[in-house]
Amino acid sequence: MNRKEFFAKVGFGAATLLVPACIAGLTTSCESEGSPSVAPSNIDFNVDVSSGSLATNGGFMVSNGIVIARTLTGTFLAVSAACTHEGTSVNYVSNGNKFVCPNHGAQFSSTGSVTQGPASTNLKMYNTTLNGNTLRVFS
Repeated sequence: MNRKEFFAKVGFGAATLLVPACIAGLTTSCESEGSPSVAPSNIDFNVDVSSGSLATNGGFMVSNGIVIARTLTGTFLAVSAACTHEGTSVNYVSNGNKFVCPNHGAQFSSTGSVTQGPASTNLKMYNTTLNGNTLRVFS
């Protein structure tokens, strides 16, 4: 066997192994790239809102798998952080009072309801109570 025949056979063998994997990758949807996380349950924690992003109206932060947002009117919202489409962490958009996934553009209302796909499942909403500068987030 000469060098040309050797490389031809090795190349064909490698192609035989790799082509099925490539085809499988093409046939899966973008939803398989990441899977949505399960919303946290049995939540009960406190956050200091006297400083940081929650000290001002319109700010938000992610803690314990939950997006906590302070609306432009000063009320607090808490929903599961993982987009139900692929699991990317959603952001709070204060001027629309909504949550938006930066990955594929899914949008959710202030209560976590889907308002624009590709997500089809709502975010889980959590309770909040404010006592002084301490915000309690709980199930």
